Amino acid sequence: MSCQRHVVDPAQRARTCKSCLPGGRVDSWVQSLAGQRPIPRAPLVSAMKDPDWRVRWAAVRADARRQGITDRRALADWVLAAPVSSNLEACLTAARAAAESGASSANFLRAAGLRGANAAARVWGRRAAIREALELELYAEDLAVRSAALAHLAAFLGRTPARVVLDAMATRPERVDAVSASALKVVAGRGRTSVGRMLLEEARPAEEARINRLFAVYSRELEGMQPELTVADPLQRRRAVASLRVYGPLATRELERALGDSDRWIRRDAARALADAEGVPLRAAAERRLTSSDAARARPWLEAMAREKGCLAFFMATARDTALAASVRGAALAQLADCGEGARDRVASVEPFLTETQPLLRAGAVRALGGLTTRHPGVPEATARALRDGAPEVVSAALELLAAQRQTSWGDEAAVLLESDHASVRAAAAEALEQIGRASHVKALAGCLREDAEAPVRVAAAMALGRIGGAQAAAALSDAAARDPDAHVKHVSREALLRLGFGQ
Repeated sequence: MSCQRHVVDPAQRARTCKSCLPGGRVDSWVQSLAGQRPIPRAPLVSAMKDPDWRVRWAAVRADARRQGITDRRALADWVLAAPVSSNLEACLTAARAAAESGASSANFLRAAGLRGANAAARVWGRRAAIREALELELYAEDLAVRSAALAHLAAFLGRTPARVVLDAMATRPERVDAVSASALKVVAGRGRTSVGRMLLEEARPAEEARINRLFAVYSRELEGMQPELTVADPLQRRRAVASLRVYGPLATRELERALGDSDRWIRRDAARALADAEGVPLRAAAERRLTSSDAARARPWLEAMAREKGCLAFFMATARDTALAASVRGAALAQLADCGEGARDRVASVEPFLTETQPLLRAGAVRALGGLTTRHPGVPEATARALRDGAPEVVSAALELLAAQRQTSWGDEAAVLLESDHASVRAAAAEALEQIGRASHVKALAGCLREDAEAPVRVAAAMALGRIGGAQAAAALSDAAARDPDAHVKHVSREALLRLGFGQ
């Protein structure tokens, strides 16, 4: 422990070193020492020789307080006081303190006046030794040490972290590439960029071999992540997709695959990460994908835009663009439900689309009302009109709206639609009754579970019965669990029975 090494006096040590654990930092004890009156100088002089630059810099700041001068003036004085032959610790501390603050050593020391300029010149004069010391730390065992050294060396030299790593690799064997690659990944993550983009920006013919060595390291890491990207638990998949962001263009294949995930949060994260990988704003990346007539391809980009500033203008512009497919325009309208802008005027905004000739646009406009309450003017009227629409897409959208808003007073209307000629409407009606159904709707749902020809409809009916409950619901579920020809219907029925307390 550095405190015990530098604080020799037993009484001082007892007062000072107890702050190390609660402080949580290697230099916490120096701050405690600076709070004593008078501030003891001997431990500070000793601490300026500590192998950890953070302890040295903390000691300089504490000594500045003791002298009543600025931190940077004290740092400049220390750099200038030491002979050139033995001032590496002081110069290295100055370089790292400046880098940590986001400034060059010249700008950092400028606040110390003429002495600061002289000190900065001396620090720059030792740049070869500073570079050697930090490159050595770039291959340290501790990842935190490696990443800090990389960030500081890049800032000190005025180069990109990728450039620093590539230069360091010139004198290192290939077997240690993973060490510097991990540091570059940490620095990229902190800078909200990616290793892929950083390396591509440094790509030159002379660097091809070294860049390919790093690409090989990251490719192996991506290959090792495949099980996490396909695991059943969506939370685990989401964490895995989030970790792809730092790879940027190198993870394009994995991110493109995640766009088709069943979890919308994963799709959104993947879209944002792909936009970052391309180095363009999310809106630009989304607009590029909307030119396709495939609504499924557009969906994750629309979902990602729902949380962005300007989502209202984006979705309305997309919906009004007659050059786009109706499916894409309708999907854009539907995403308005998740957009936090323009809720007060939502009904007026989508009103023209509620009477559109194309059913997909009418359905999208109905879904756009999902973020509003039933008390919002115009919502009940729009819902009632949509339930009477002749297009199954629109009726299904209205049923989804009833379920999302928990409009229990519309349960009877939903139950009637269990007899629709369209399977999509029947399934949507059963799904709505899972949220708004009552005991009086069990008979219709039970009949649907026993007799409907479409398995998705029977699945929805089983789930609704499992939520409403009752003896008649249990009997229908028990019969389906034993006799239904579809394995998924059987499984859902058994799960519903378990929720009702039957079976184990």
